[in-house]
Order: sequence, then structure tokens, then C-alpha cells
Amino acid sequence: MRFHEPLIGGRLIERYKRFLADVVLDTGEKITAHCANPGAMLGLKEPGSRVLLSRASNPKRKLGYNWEFVEVAAGGGPLQLVGINTSRPNLLVAEALREDRLAPFAGYDRVRPEVKYGRNSRIDFLLEKEGAPPCYLEVKNCHLMREDGFAEFPDCVAARSAKHLYELADMVASGARAALVYVIQMRAGRFDVARDIDPAYDKAFRHALAVGVESYAYICRISPDEVTIDHPIEIVTPR
Repeated sequence: MRFHEPLIGGRLIERYKRFLADVVLDTGEKITAHCANPGAMLGLKEPGSRVLLSRASNPKRKLGYNWEFVEVAAGGGPLQLVGINTSRPNLLVAEALREDRLAPFAGYDRVRPEVKYGRNSRIDFLLEKEGAPPCYLEVKNCHLMREDGFAEFPDCVAARSAKHLYELADMVASGARAALVYVIQMRAGRFDVARDIDPAYDKAFRHALAVGVESYAYICRISPDEVTIDHPIEIVTPR
């Protein structure tokens, strides 16, 4: 997914109220950007960090910038760009599905986003094809790295995400297919659940795997010009 115009560089002053970030642009101007990330953003919000912003597509929106990337030495490794915008993964998965680049989900005739299911929930994508059970596909953004090369999710207590895991398990019990895709907006070689941060999510994840919910983790290829789902990495959750 290419950005429509070049990203804008700056330095982070402060991320606050979860969805706001003050930034000094390279031009010297101080602005407030939208931070589309409700998580803890551990290790990604240090004042002075190099950040890249996109311009808001709606000129009437109150905040004219979106925080896209931060450059950090994630997990003590080399400096790299990390995508913190949690609204991007669904767009990246939609693009990859259109281009048939996600092998486990190849061959579906129809892809429907935001379909109601379960107990007052919406699935990110419902994949359908004639003669096969529907596939309920849930997408999660991953940007937590506490050890070089080792990506984790979640970065805070994620009760709503745990609820979705049980609902995916219910879909499998009803005869459907269900899967999780973790979109890792950074370089990594392995993925696991951060069970020390959210034991309840870990319990829900293991339950989902045990009943047949599939799980996949993909890292992204990131540059200031584009972000694209690249290739899968190993999920190392103990069974």
C-alpha cells in the first residue's frame, strides 16, 4: 500500500489521551497528530523519537495529520520503522486478499468486510466460496517487541480481543472456518502471545487454537513510501 503523498517527518513531543500526539515537524512547526492506537505502545512513545506522519485525507478534519511510523531500536535491536497506526492492518489484509498474496486464504470468491456475527460483534472479513464453509477472518495489529526479532501481542489488557477469540471458536464449533492474522508492522522472526501482559488473552488464544481456529503472523515491508504485507513468520506459542 503506497502512500498518496510523501510522509512528513518530525520528533515526538508527547503522546497523551491515547489518541493524541504532539510533534515538532522538521520545518519547526508544532502540531497535534491523531494517534490511531488505543494500546500501551510500550517502547514506542519516548519523547524525541523520530516519527513519520501522513496528511489527513479529509481537509475538514480537526487534526490534519496521522501518526504512521516511529523509528526505534525495538527490543534492543537496530533502528527500524514500526507502524503504530492500527487502522492500517485491515487495509493491508484487504489489499493482500485482492492480490491473492495470502496463501491460506486463496480461492475465495467473495470477501466481505465488517460482517456482524457472534454476540454483537463484527468480523473483520468474511470469506466465501461455493461448496466450502465460510471463513471468519480476524485481523490484529502487532507492534510490541521486547526482545530483538520477537514480536508479541497484545501490549496491554485486551478483553475485547479475547472475547473475539471465543466467538471465533464458536464459529468453528458451528462448522465454519475461523482464522487470526497478526499483521506485524516491523521486522521480526518469531511471534507469540504476551501472556505476562494479558493472561486472559493467552487463555482465550490457547482455547481457540485447541478447537481449530487457525493463526498466522505476517511481517510487513516498510519504507517511508509504502507498507506491504511481506511474508509469514513462526508462531511459537507452546501447545
